[in-house]
Amino acid sequence: MSSSVAGTVSPTRQAMRRLRRDRSARVGLVVVALLIVIAAAAPLLVRLAGQDATTYHIDLLDPARGNAPRGAVGGASGSHWFGVEPLTGRDLFSIVVLGLRTSLFIAVVVTLITTVVGTLAGISAAYFGGWYDAVLSRLLDFLFGFPQLVFMIALGIIVPAGFPRWLLLILVLSFFGWAGLARLIRNQARSLVAREFVEAARSVGSSGWMVITRELLPNLLGPVLVIATLAIPGYIGAEAALSFLGVGVPPPTPSLGRSISDSIAWVYTGADPWFLLFPGAMLFLAVLGFTLLGDGVRDAFDVRLRRTN
Repeated sequence: MSSSVAGTVSPTRQAMRRLRRDRSARVGLVVVALLIVIAAAAPLLVRLAGQDATTYHIDLLDPARGNAPRGAVGGASGSHWFGVEPLTGRDLFSIVVLGLRTSLFIAVVVTLITTVVGTLAGISAAYFGGWYDAVLSRLLDFLFGFPQLVFMIALGIIVPAGFPRWLLLILVLSFFGWAGLARLIRNQARSLVAREFVEAARSVGSSGWMVITRELLPNLLGPVLVIATLAIPGYIGAEAALSFLGVGVPPPTPSLGRSISDSIAWVYTGADPWFLLFPGAMLFLAVLGFTLLGDGVRDAFDVRLRRTN
């Protein structure tokens, strides 16, 4: 009885059971859930702190130290939980939580776009084949060979300042981001197209769209979830890197990458080393949480990997 019942459990449910038993994945899930709550409630948290990310507090700066924050730990106090920003005196807690909100929003939106486009492009190329597959393969080769970072930096400089930078980041990261998933799904789907269940669906007159969505896509759910989960920390880091280089989200919109960039000189001179602590820790936790969760999803769905460990 138990063996027959176990045999009826779908691979997806088995993978979810393995995921729930993975301690690292549970830790990652807790961190991710906490960060999502913080990002979603960032405006409320800022109001609870009684501060905002735009008000200057010059009186909290020490002119004798180059306008570094007065007091210990970067000026941390009951009114400014993470201290204040050098030169401006803006509340650092507000900057950090709103910067996390910016990073997660861009990363999640880009992941959704690239996952949908890459999955559909890869499956359709494997299913239809022929000239469509050939054209898509050459497009993927072009995207992989293109100097993406140089293009992103140049585009961030060329595009008029009036164009929303968060939207530009989403468009550019999405344009280049779907190619990797499309190639992986195409290779995976090619082994499924000739399977009996696909031929059976064709023989009863199912359209190509029906075969793709009802037969091929459910069997590729595992790789799609793995790539999508692991892509989020990559996009968080990409947004932070572009903002660090000065071509990401411009001020006054808070950004963890720009805050880290601004803190380098203060850490180097020793005037305010605490300026790096909170933006850097928040970025580290975001990348770590999604990476742990993504590794757990990969281990849960990739049975071959588990057997080699």
